[in-house]
Amino acid sequence: MSSGSGTIIIQPALVPASVPKVRRGRGALPRGDGLASVAQKPSARGSGVRQSLVEKAYGDLKHGILTNKYPPGFRATETEIAEREGMSRTPMHEALLRLQSDGLVELMPRHGVRVLPIYPEDLREIYELLCCLEATAAELMAGRRLPPDAPEFREMETANVAIDEALARGDLDAFAAMDDRFHRLLVTYCGNGRLMRSALGISDQQHRARMLTLRLRPLPTGTSSEHRAILEAIQRGDARAAHELHRAHRVRGMNLIIGLIKHHLLGHV
Repeated sequence: MSSGSGTIIIQPALVPASVPKVRRGRGALPRGDGLASVAQKPSARGSGVRQSLVEKAYGDLKHGILTNKYPPGFRATETEIAEREGMSRTPMHEALLRLQSDGLVELMPRHGVRVLPIYPEDLREIYELLCCLEATAAELMAGRRLPPDAPEFREMETANVAIDEALARGDLDAFAAMDDRFHRLLVTYCGNGRLMRSALGISDQQHRARMLTLRLRPLPTGTSSEHRAILEAIQRGDARAAHELHRAHRVRGMNLIIGLIKHHLLGHV
């Protein structure tokens, strides 16, 4: 401020007595917003733990639905499901909200949770979309012109070998897992991330129909040979053949599974 003689006097800044000076050196708090950072750490840890519990609840419940541990039409309260899975209600509720957006469950106010039925008309729409996406994935992968000894091909053929081995020992669950792996590898290696994410999301919805009919269908002895024909077309770089072979493969599966669901009236609960 100015004095009467025109001289400028700079007054020292006022520092509240309650704020101690922080000495720099070993053990000192970091500069800047160090106090805020320290204060936020417990909250960040808590958020991370909660998120991991949500992911576990989501994964466990989704696996239960896809493998028909929770079959179409299953009903229960959120508390009952949480107790059954050995989890608290909060992460379970968040997981159920995600499963509802996936089209697998319905949350009904005051009536708990219902695993959605499988209707033939809905399943046909899912398969038709999946046929288009996966056939396009086969075409795109052929267009990548990968070398014959590419690891992508080795992984897919390994899944095929495992399919044959599972059928030879009568292990239908292992067959289903390796069949699913072959299709997931195809869309993963097609080179289009958006297509991959779309196909994998839709695949989850048809997978439970496949598991529901797994022991009602004839033994799928031709699966690996159809896969190999698709794989050979991709290795040759024949995009059109890869597209047509894969589409025909999926259409055959669609007609078989929808026919079984209609005949046995499965999923209508």
